[in-house]
Amino acid sequence: MSRLRTSHALRTAAALVAVGCLASGCSSIERLSQIGEQPKLTAIDNPTTKAGYKPVSMPMPTPQPASYNPNSLWRNGSRAFFKDQRAHQVGDILTVIVNITDKANIANETQRSRANTEDSSITNFFGIKKVPGTNGAGNMLTTGSVASSDGKGSVVRQEALQTNVAAVVTQLLPNGNLVVEGKQEIRVNFEMRELVVAGIVRPEDIQSDNTIDSSKIAQARIAYGGRGQITDVQQPRYGQQVMDILLPF
Repeated sequence: MSRLRTSHALRTAAALVAVGCLASGCSSIERLSQIGEQPKLTAIDNPTTKAGYKPVSMPMPTPQPASYNPNSLWRNGSRAFFKDQRAHQVGDILTVIVNITDKANIANETQRSRANTEDSSITNFFGIKKVPGTNGAGNMLTTGSVASSDGKGSVVRQEALQTNVAAVVTQLLPNGNLVVEGKQEIRVNFEMRELVVAGIVRPEDIQSDNTIDSSKIAQARIAYGGRGQITDVQQPRYGQQVMDILLPF
């Protein structure tokens, strides 16, 4: 009998683990295996070989033939006489200066009201002069409705992020623009801070010191976050997140 109970308990535990894996994608098991350990740094890899990587396709102008000035040692767009040190081909590195200062203060209010009254002025309808269920004579059809709504909303937001990150040129577009992507990870004790920058830049916007401001990156994708013990405590539990999605009130 004890063996049967043990087997039944093991099957129950396995079923609970399977349900947990389906609910959280087995992320809980992975997190349990990392208790007491520092967050691991991800390996340096080629972003073009990632599973979800797709080359950027943008509208391109008609290619123009290159023109050269005869008997001239200087070429247009060069920042140095001998060699341009700025990033210009796949694999080159440039520094992205992330300088984001965003401030918004929005307040909206919408009010509306409506009152309707319908009076038929009909007191006799096929000999009926009194509406059944009423104590006295009156109009056969009288209706009225009143509706009103008052909605208010406000947004107050202020964000600031200033940092630098090195990015790698992953693609050269036909018109000469560069697709760049950079990732930075910093581990402090048991907390990992991550900064990801990606987008399209013009070679003309790259400064002579091989830097570019984040405001000049087209299709910019900038993410700053973290993972670790502090981030884990700040997140609501899985059950609470599920209830927030499913509960209609």
